[in-house]
Amino acid sequence: MSAVLQTPVDPLADWRVAQEPYYRPVGDEVAQFQDAYALRLPLLLKGPPGCGKTRFVEHMAWTLGLPLVTVACHEDMAAGDLLGRWLIDADGTRWQDGPLTLAARHGALCYLDELIEARPDALTVLHPLADTRRELPLERNGELLRAHPRFQLVVSYNPQPGRELRPATRQRFVAMAFDAPPVPAQVAILVHEAGLEPERAMRLVGLAERVRALDDGAAAEAISMRMLVRAGQLMAGGMQARVACELALVQAWSDQPERVQALRALADALYP
Repeated sequence: MSAVLQTPVDPLADWRVAQEPYYRPVGDEVAQFQDAYALRLPLLLKGPPGCGKTRFVEHMAWTLGLPLVTVACHEDMAAGDLLGRWLIDADGTRWQDGPLTLAARHGALCYLDELIEARPDALTVLHPLADTRRELPLERNGELLRAHPRFQLVVSYNPQPGRELRPATRQRFVAMAFDAPPVPAQVAILVHEAGLEPERAMRLVGLAERVRALDDGAAAEAISMRMLVRAGQLMAGGMQARVACELALVQAWSDQPERVQALRALADALYP
């Protein structure tokens, strides 16, 4: 009787990027990422929400042919959520890799979004993986995992006063700064992602640029590309422009009455 060959299960099948994500470079960030990856240097992307960090990572995973294991960090996330845990089922106990372990074991790009939200013990487990050792001690499993040659670690966070990564963590990364793209890039993104005509996209970007120019410490990160795309999608879908701005920009921007009124006044002037 001949042996039946079984096709091995791909442990990263669910994390593979099926098609190229749209990303419009605004500088040398693609080449810089590729250079860091060639040396397997972990990357820290810093910038306000909605400025394109996550889409950039998705694009680079597709460009490099790497599966993308993404983790949205939060204040309750502990080390075990990244590393893995023992589970009990009908067959007894078995070890289940966490997302970080899965990526390091099989060779994926692991993206930890808003790393600063995670608990301190979750940050500490990154240290031996993010320096020259490229190792991940799994104490619960009694294993010292050496990272796959293709493994890449990328983290992101939004710098804010009083909320900074500890030097012991951030100094293990090379860092790239992100901000709102230049106006031509914003227009091109809206045309592609929202389906707006260039003229309508330019008007919407103009509104965002006026808000960013306000003398307000929080204004620079308030009107993100994510918000603009949503407003553009509503407009392209047939919603009146002023109503779309109210839903996607004015009400989503802030709960402070004076700031809401300021943005509403700008929207009224642009979309009477």
